[in-house]
Amino acid sequence: MRTIASDRLLLRPWRAEDADLLLDLESRWEVVRFLGAQPTIMKNREEALASIARRCAIDDPIHGIWAITTAADGRLVGNLLLKPIPLSAGESAGGPTDVEIGWHLHPDAWGHGYATEAAAAVLDDAFSRGLTRVVAVTDPGNRASQAVCRRLGMTHFGRTTRYYDTPNELFEKLAS
Repeated sequence: MRTIASDRLLLRPWRAEDADLLLDLESRWEVVRFLGAQPTIMKNREEALASIARRCAIDDPIHGIWAITTAADGRLVGNLLLKPIPLSAGESAGGPTDVEIGWHLHPDAWGHGYATEAAAAVLDDAFSRGLTRVVAVTDPGNRASQAVCRRLGMTHFGRTTRYYDTPNELFEKLAS
Protein backbone atom coordinates (compact mmCIF):
# COMPACT_ATOMS: atom_id res chain seq x y z
CA MET A 1 0.00 0.00 0.00
CA ARG A 2 1.24 3.45 -0.86
CA THR A 3 2.20 6.30 1.45
CA ILE A 4 0.50 9.66 0.99
CA ALA A 5 2.04 12.92 2.20
CA SER A 6 0.54 16.32 2.96
CA ASP A 7 2.17 19.43 4.38
CA ARG A 8 2.16 18.24 8.00
CA LEU A 9 1.21 14.58 7.76
CA LEU A 10 2.33 11.26 6.41
CA LEU A 11 -0.31 8.59 5.83
CA ARG A 12 1.38 5.21 5.78
CA PRO A 13 0.43 1.56 6.06
CA TRP A 14 -0.20 0.26 9.57
CA ARG A 15 2.59 -1.85 11.05
CA ALA A 16 2.63 -4.48 13.79
CA GLU A 17 4.75 -2.15 15.93
CA ASP A 18 1.78 0.27 15.97
CA ALA A 19 -0.31 -2.17 18.03
CA ASP A 20 0.11 -0.41 21.37
CA LEU A 21 -0.76 2.96 19.84
CA LEU A 22 -3.78 1.50 18.03
CA LEU A 23 -4.93 -0.07 21.30
CA ASP A 24 -4.56 3.30 23.03
CA LEU A 25 -6.57 4.96 20.24
CA GLU A 26 -9.40 2.44 19.93
CA SER A 27 -9.77 1.57 23.62
CA ARG A 28 -11.12 5.09 24.17
CA TRP A 29 -14.91 5.39 24.09
CA GLU A 30 -14.68 9.04 23.04
CA VAL A 31 -12.82 7.89 19.89
CA VAL A 32 -14.94 4.87 18.89
CA ARG A 33 -18.41 5.96 20.01
CA PHE A 34 -19.41 7.00 16.49
CA LEU A 35 -17.79 4.07 14.63
CA GLY A 36 -20.33 1.69 13.14
CA ALA A 37 -23.82 0.72 14.20
CA GLN A 38 -22.59 -0.94 17.42
CA PRO A 39 -19.34 0.69 18.51
CA THR A 40 -17.04 -1.30 20.75
CA ILE A 41 -13.77 -0.47 22.40
CA MET A 42 -10.64 -2.46 21.68
CA LYS A 43 -9.71 -4.53 24.71
CA ASN A 44 -6.19 -5.90 24.22
CA ARG A 45 -3.05 -5.96 22.13
CA GLU A 46 -4.12 -9.15 20.34
CA GLU A 47 -7.21 -7.35 19.02
CA ALA A 48 -4.97 -4.50 17.87
CA LEU A 49 -2.65 -6.87 16.01
CA ALA A 50 -5.60 -8.62 14.34
CA SER A 51 -7.04 -5.24 13.33
CA ILE A 52 -3.70 -4.17 11.86
CA ALA A 53 -3.55 -7.42 9.86
CA ARG A 54 -7.03 -6.70 8.41
CA ARG A 55 -6.03 -3.13 7.56
CA CYS A 56 -2.86 -4.31 5.83
CA ALA A 57 -4.77 -6.97 3.85
CA ILE A 58 -6.34 -4.30 1.63
CA ASP A 59 -4.32 -4.55 -1.57
CA ASP A 60 -5.86 -2.07 -3.96
CA PRO A 61 -4.50 0.73 -6.15
CA ILE A 62 -7.00 3.23 -4.71
CA HIS A 63 -8.50 1.92 -1.45
CA GLY A 64 -6.65 1.62 1.82
CA ILE A 65 -6.59 2.13 5.56
CA TRP A 66 -3.73 4.36 6.66
CA ALA A 67 -2.07 5.29 9.92
CA ILE A 68 -2.03 9.10 10.13
CA THR A 69 1.33 10.30 11.45
CA THR A 70 2.90 13.71 11.84
CA ALA A 71 5.55 14.34 9.18
CA ALA A 72 7.85 16.14 11.61
CA ASP A 73 8.27 13.37 14.18
CA GLY A 74 6.27 10.35 12.97
CA ARG A 75 3.84 10.52 15.91
CA LEU A 76 0.74 8.40 15.25
CA VAL A 77 -2.34 10.60 15.52
CA GLY A 78 -5.13 8.56 13.94
CA ASN A 79 -6.62 6.38 11.24
CA LEU A 80 -8.01 7.15 7.79
CA LEU A 81 -9.86 4.77 5.50
CA LEU A 82 -10.98 4.81 1.89
CA LYS A 83 -12.85 1.62 1.02
CA PRO A 84 -16.09 0.21 -0.38
CA ILE A 85 -18.93 0.96 2.01
CA PRO A 86 -21.27 -1.87 3.05
CA LEU A 87 -24.91 -1.45 2.06
CA SER A 88 -27.68 -1.97 4.58
CA ALA A 89 -29.68 -5.19 4.36
CA GLY A 90 -32.17 -5.02 1.50
CA GLU A 91 -30.46 -2.16 -0.33
CA SER A 92 -30.04 -2.66 -4.06
CA ALA A 93 -26.44 -2.56 -5.25
CA GLY A 94 -27.43 -1.44 -8.77
CA GLY A 95 -24.56 0.60 -10.15
CA PRO A 96 -20.95 1.04 -9.12
CA THR A 97 -19.87 0.23 -5.59
CA ASP A 98 -19.91 3.28 -3.34
CA VAL A 99 -16.58 4.18 -1.74
CA GLU A 100 -16.43 5.84 1.67
CA ILE A 101 -13.85 7.96 3.39
CA GLY A 102 -13.67 8.01 7.17
CA TRP A 103 -11.33 8.95 9.98
CA HIS A 104 -10.82 8.86 13.70
CA LEU A 105 -8.06 10.54 15.63
CA HIS A 106 -6.56 10.38 19.10
CA PRO A 107 -8.06 13.04 21.42
CA ASP A 108 -4.59 14.62 21.76
CA ALA A 109 -4.75 15.31 18.00
CA TRP A 110 -8.24 16.83 17.93
CA GLY A 111 -8.55 20.48 16.92
CA HIS A 112 -5.37 20.67 14.82
CA GLY A 113 -6.96 20.19 11.38
CA TYR A 114 -5.33 16.78 10.94
CA ALA A 115 -8.55 14.96 9.91
CA THR A 116 -9.29 17.53 7.20
CA GLU A 117 -5.70 17.58 5.95
CA ALA A 118 -5.39 13.78 5.87
CA ALA A 119 -8.75 13.29 4.16
CA ALA A 120 -8.00 15.98 1.57
CA ALA A 121 -4.69 14.30 0.72
CA VAL A 122 -6.34 10.89 0.29
CA LEU A 123 -9.18 12.37 -1.79
CA ASP A 124 -6.71 14.14 -4.07
CA ASP A 125 -4.75 10.92 -4.47
CA ALA A 126 -7.86 8.80 -5.14
CA PHE A 127 -9.30 11.26 -7.66
CA SER A 128 -5.94 11.42 -9.46
CA ARG A 129 -6.15 7.60 -9.76
CA GLY A 130 -9.55 7.70 -11.45
CA LEU A 131 -12.06 7.51 -8.60
CA THR A 132 -14.95 9.86 -9.46
CA ARG A 133 -17.11 9.87 -6.32
CA VAL A 134 -16.60 9.37 -2.57
CA VAL A 135 -19.15 9.36 0.22
CA ALA A 136 -18.81 9.90 3.95
CA VAL A 137 -21.40 8.86 6.50
CA THR A 138 -21.47 10.20 10.02
CA ASP A 139 -23.52 9.41 13.06
CA PRO A 140 -26.20 12.14 13.30
CA GLY A 141 -24.60 13.33 16.55
CA ASN A 142 -21.04 13.49 15.23
CA ARG A 143 -20.85 17.24 14.59
CA ALA A 144 -17.03 17.22 14.45
CA SER A 145 -16.89 14.80 11.51
CA GLN A 146 -19.72 16.64 9.79
CA ALA A 147 -17.66 19.83 10.06
CA VAL A 148 -14.69 18.01 8.49
CA CYS A 149 -16.93 16.90 5.61
CA ARG A 150 -17.99 20.50 5.04
CA ARG A 151 -14.38 21.73 5.15
CA LEU A 152 -13.57 19.12 2.52
CA GLY A 153 -16.23 20.63 0.25
CA MET A 154 -18.50 17.60 0.53
CA THR A 155 -22.19 18.06 -0.23
CA HIS A 156 -24.61 17.09 2.54
CA PHE A 157 -27.57 14.98 1.37
CA GLY A 158 -29.30 14.58 4.71
CA ARG A 159 -30.16 11.43 6.61
CA THR A 160 -29.86 7.99 5.02
CA THR A 161 -30.22 4.37 6.07
CA ARG A 162 -28.55 3.03 2.89
CA TYR A 163 -25.35 2.00 4.70
CA TYR A 164 -24.39 0.08 7.85
CA ASP A 165 -28.02 -0.75 8.77
CA THR A 166 -28.27 2.47 10.79
CA PRO A 167 -29.29 6.10 10.20
CA ASN A 168 -26.38 8.33 9.14
CA GLU A 169 -25.82 11.75 7.68
CA LEU A 170 -24.67 11.35 4.06
CA PHE A 171 -22.02 13.51 2.42
CA GLU A 172 -20.60 13.24 -1.10
CA LYS A 173 -17.65 14.62 -3.04
CA LEU A 174 -17.18 14.33 -6.79
CA ALA A 175 -13.89 14.54 -8.64
CA SER A 176 -13.36 17.97 -10.16
